Amino acid sequence: MLAQQQLQADGVRLLRCLYCDNSGLIRGKAVAPRELGADGMAGGVGLTPAMMAMNMLDQLQPFPGMGVVGDVRMVPDPATYRPLPFAPGYGAAICDLHARAADGTLRPWAACPRTFLRRMAAEAAATGFGVLAGFEGEFSLCVRTPEGGLRPADATNCFAAVGMMELGDVALAMVDALEAIGVPVLLYCPELGHGQHEIATAPAPDVAAADRQILFREAVRAVAWRHALAASFAPKPFPDQAGNGAHLHWSLWDPGFVVPRQWRGDELSDEGGWFLAGVLQHLPALLALTCPSVNSYRRLRPGAWASATVSWGAQNKEAAVRLLPPGAGANAELKACDHTCNPYLALGGLIACGLDGVQRHLTLPGEATEDPAALSGVAALPARLEDALDALEADQVLAGAMGPILHGSFLAVKRSEVAAFAERDDIPDHILRF
Repeated sequence: MLAQQQLQADGVRLLRCLYCDNSGLIRGKAVAPRELGADGMAGGVGLTPAMMAMNMLDQLQPFPGMGVVGDVRMVPDPATYRPLPFAPGYGAAICDLHARAADGTLRPWAACPRTFLRRMAAEAAATGFGVLAGFEGEFSLCVRTPEGGLRPADATNCFAAVGMMELGDVALAMVDALEAIGVPVLLYCPELGHGQHEIATAPAPDVAAADRQILFREAVRAVAWRHALAASFAPKPFPDQAGNGAHLHWSLWDPGFVVPRQWRGDELSDEGGWFLAGVLQHLPALLALTCPSVNSYRRLRPGAWASATVSWGAQNKEAAVRLLPPGAGANAELKACDHTCNPYLALGGLIACGLDGVQRHLTLPGEATEDPAALSGVAALPARLEDALDALEADQVLAGAMGPILHGSFLAVKRSEVAAFAERDDIPDHILRF
């Protein structure tokens, strides 16, 4: 339970109660510590259900039960509480979304993405394994132009030492902030595009991994702002520069996260192969959850180190899934994933697809041992968001896992964004919103 005394001792004057919506935006409300009361805010903070039908342009979409009438509750998870060193006077806690049942009690809302991931993690545990996951964060550091636009903050080369010197203080401040809020950092480097940088963080079990991605975006954006920079997580912020991914890494373990289950010696285990096969079979539909913005598909092009095919390969950086064998990380990496995703939907969807492969003992297709775009018979991923949404709508495994309310509202929100950006193609895909 969140304690008012703890927040006051930490100097928290406002607690940010955060959630991630169907558009991928991090939203919330900030409350004073005295609002916690004796129950530690177990009753939650009020929110109109319409917010889960709001797209990234703040345009409300018609969807049953998500209108102007009603109330859902943002219930902070005490385990996610952090004082925020990059925002003095503030703390943050990530919320589950609850609705009031007929008997007056609060129950998980069917449209809550965090609850969806928790449910998929429970199904994996019932199958006999846990999922350890992590997001690899690329972002663009930008400065404002005299005209009010944005340009890359540096023009250094990929992995260049001079890039670490030019913006090294900013990178260290980000590392310090992330470590302070319980997001361990594995590495930092200047990346391929001008202004592009990468911070990789340590993996965590299922829901905690997605929580870390929320905190990562909040910390990086805030530290950049305090250094008079803007951090863009947009998949393709500049047409002539490399795109930003949020590659999703995963590995399978026993339910206690002690014994790895993905590998048997130097080979994929049966479970590891079945899981990967399930992800690949459903990948065109899963793409709608992992690359869910119009801007995402400006990044997913052959030769862009982002993957554009339904493929996998050991250490193949043009395959949709890169396999890192024991000694090189021992996990699988979905490269077709970016920061415009809701991490709970992306990871929950990946687990649902993998579980389908495990339950049906799906056969893993042949490995791509070279650039998949140069191979015949390799299916292309959807080239537009609307095509990925069509695949998601038709995918019975993902539709069943998400449930009709979450599945339907997500499709409604994302189809509205396709229509909105078709009319405004000259406007960047909300470079500062992600």
